[in-house]
Order: sequence, then C-alpha cells, then structure tokens
Amino acid sequence: MILDKTIIRHFSDYLKLEMSLSDNSVEAYSHDVELFRQFIENKGFSLAIGDISQERIEEFFAQLYEIGISATSQARILSGLKSFYRYLIQEKICEENPTELISSPSIGRHLPEVLSFEEIMSMIGCIDLSQPMGHRNKAIIEIMYGCGLRVSEVISLNISDIFEKDEFVKVFGKGEKERLVPIGRKTLKELMLYVKGERLHQDIKPKFSDKVFISVRGTSLTRQSVFLLVKSLAEKANIKKNISPHTLRHSFATHLIEGGADLRAVQQMLGHSNICTTEIYTHISDEYLRQVITQFHPRFK
Repeated sequence: MILDKTIIRHFSDYLKLEMSLSDNSVEAYSHDVELFRQFIENKGFSLAIGDISQERIEEFFAQLYEIGISATSQARILSGLKSFYRYLIQEKICEENPTELISSPSIGRHLPEVLSFEEIMSMIGCIDLSQPMGHRNKAIIEIMYGCGLRVSEVISLNISDIFEKDEFVKVFGKGEKERLVPIGRKTLKELMLYVKGERLHQDIKPKFSDKVFISVRGTSLTRQSVFLLVKSLAEKANIKKNISPHTLRHSFATHLIEGGADLRAVQQMLGHSNICTTEIYTHISDEYLRQVITQFHPRFK
C-alpha cells in the first residue's frame, strides 16, 4: 500500500469517528501527514509505506528546521505522524513504526520574538496593494496583529463570523471553543476593504463561499501560505528576527500588557483556558513592572 490521499482520508475518518477528535485537530493531523507525503513525493522517494524508514522521516524534519518551522510546530507534526503510524499498525497496514525512536524537539519555555509596533507597520507598508491579493494580504496581517488570532483561526474565519456594526469577530479556537474578539476600526476597515472589494472578483469554489480569506485557487488558505507571507514581508522590511505568524499574536498580547491591559482580559481575547498559558505567551518588560509597582504599591506613593 502506498502513502496517498486516500489513506490519509481514511486516517481522518478514523480520528473523527473513532477517536472523536475535534474538526480542527483532525484537519491539523491530516495536514501534517499530507506535508510528509508531499516531501516524499517531491524528493522522488518511494511512496510505498513499507519503504518509508526512520531516516526518511528524519530528513523530513531536517527540512522543516531549514525552512524555519518552530520546535513547537515540529513537535505537533511529529505527534501527527506518530498517530498516523499507530493507526497503520492497528489496521495491520504496516508492522513497524519508524517514528517510534524519533524524539520530539526540545521546546523549552523560551518565548518567540516580539515585533515592535514600528516593525509591524513596516511589514504592512511593504505590501503592494496594486498587486493581486494585496488587500487580502494586508487584511491578514492586520487581523493577526489587531485581534491576536492563531493561524488556524485566520484561515477558518467566516464572513458570517464578522459583526461589522458591533465591531466583533467570532472565533473558533482550539477544541472548537467559541469566543468573541473585539476588532479595532482600522483593522475592520482593512478587512472589509478586502471582503467587499478584492474578494468579490475572485473565482471562489462553492464549498468556500463563506470563508473570508481565499487563495488564488478559489479555496481556503493554508497555514503554510500564511507562514510564507509573513516571512516574505519580514524580509522585505529588513527585519532580522526569526519570526512566524505566531509572532504577530504574541506581539498583540505583549503590546496590550505593556499598555496596561488586564491579564485576564488578554487571556480571554487569546482564548486561553488557563491564565498560566497567557503568562507564558506575554513578555512583560522590566520597565512596565517598575511602572506597575510605582503606581500601585503604597510604599512607592
């Protein structure tokens, strides 16, 4: 049996029907296996499942590292591949698990880079609005920084989830948890410029008619396309930091906290179930801490 789209589809059905995973988790795991399939195919290696060795999988992760995929994302992709091989063994499609001895990359507690407001504006300034998808790309950067959305939340955002008059967007986060996130007027303006302008001229496949962000093929965007967009804009803006789409979400939270926002309010906007997660994802400067204690502690008044 070969590693093709059919077996990946059967794996997706297994995750959804037998493992009862959420749609987002099923999509993520299936996408990870598809990335691996594309790597095998593009390299000209055998797609026969029995021919895929540990060495091939290690080469795949070496490539992910080279193109700048974070350790966190690599760990998630490895988790997807391990689940896939457990499924193959359970279904007696293969006898050995080549992922068994592959260790997850060390993630640690280090935080991603933070972009300054000026750096983010510089990236936005590098978008050529006269080019096809210019307004779409600007709206993507604006909403990731303006609302702190995850990549998965951006690409799955529906037009019916935009409440223009109330200035909110409805977001479905991890585990299909729903939340309402305020959207600033400038961000909303850029979003609607795309939705009511450039997007109307795209040839959109019926299945994706409600999706906000559409690819040139008329389908929903992929995580990888957003990743490449962010990397390209950072390079054009001459930003030397190693950033990803998550950097914009992290910058959103950091700028709010440094501006005096309540940590629990930020937690709610980010969609974190535990405030400890918010503390990890927000970097509070020493200067901000000094300002807080000076303002609120009785001995400093």
